[in-house]
Amino acid sequence: MAIREIKKLGDPVLRLVSEKVDKIDRNILKIIKDMIDTINSDEYNAVGLAAPQIGISKRIIVIKWDKTEVFINPEIKVLDNEEEEIQEGCLSVYSIACMMKRPKKISVKALSPRNEELDFKAEGMLARIFLHEVDHLDGKLFIDYLDSKKKREIMLKVSEINSETSI
Repeated sequence: MAIREIKKLGDPVLRLVSEKVDKIDRNILKIIKDMIDTINSDEYNAVGLAAPQIGISKRIIVIKWDKTEVFINPEIKVLDNEEEEIQEGCLSVYSIACMMKRPKKISVKALSPRNEELDFKAEGMLARIFLHEVDHLDGKLFIDYLDSKKKREIMLKVSEINSETSI
């Protein structure tokens, strides 16, 4: 079992656009196993994890909803303009959360680890999780969508956490 350390705000890998997975080989399957071990560990309480969060710039996400599932090279399309405001947080931002709006309904296309094509719709919280994780693959964090006041508040909390952990 390989539980990986979660990369935190400030780590350059979180700002890279991840590379597409061209071939699902032994190396990719090892990354997937490590991601599943990490998201299912007692150390992290998360519903989603993107490969950049463990330092790997590949287009792979793991979502823990009804069960833990892997999505390779996910593509998202927003289905309508309806948005929902829900509290959202991120392991890479020290699990700090705040209210934010996201589209309510999306469609997802991706590959499974068995190289099967997946094509389905998601809405509500599940849509939010996909949007959040795919943002990681594009080098974005949820704080990038916040107004300057909310972003400043979160950055202040991050600074406080960093100063406490460096003592």
